[in-house]
Amino acid sequence: MNIMFFVNSILFGFGLAMDAFSVSVANGLSEPKMRRRKAVTIAGTFALFQFIMPMLGWAAVHWVVSYFKKVEPFIPYIALILLLYIGGKMVYESFRKQKSESGELLTAGALILQGIATSIDALSVGFTTQRYGAADALISSLIIGAVTYGVCRGGIEIGKVFGDKFSSKATLLGGIILIGIGIEIFIKGVFF
Repeated sequence: MNIMFFVNSILFGFGLAMDAFSVSVANGLSEPKMRRRKAVTIAGTFALFQFIMPMLGWAAVHWVVSYFKKVEPFIPYIALILLLYIGGKMVYESFRKQKSESGELLTAGALILQGIATSIDALSVGFTTQRYGAADALISSLIIGAVTYGVCRGGIEIGKVFGDKFSSKATLLGGIILIGIGIEIFIKGVFF
């Protein structure tokens, strides 16, 4: 592990957490008097899913690559395509007008669905980290989860105080970060 490993993991965390941040802002808007325990539960749920998904992606690709070495040269291309798609989609969505669903209380089932929906793109991160050993993949996923937790706690508080005017900017920033990481992975994988 080197400093770039930690920097990339933190950047992955911020990039992937932007969808969850937007949803956290909306959750804060819909329940301005939300108790601390509920805010911790919401942020913790998003962090848990953001931790699990990269590990699932890493395990799937690690298993596939270990049995099919012919796939390995294509990993930088796959990572680039996935991250360009996900990041591009986030950039596109940041320019669309989004409606706030205020007034609805968040149920446990709805929270789990939000956690899955906002973390499904994190599955692709596991695909892009296939060269990591198991310990490195676990550490990276833990960092992603920790960053997500902090970002979501902040999002809830922003939603409670300021409203949803920041959510589209967060999604735009997240998309740009993911596109940048995809390009970096591609360049390193193909040219170095």
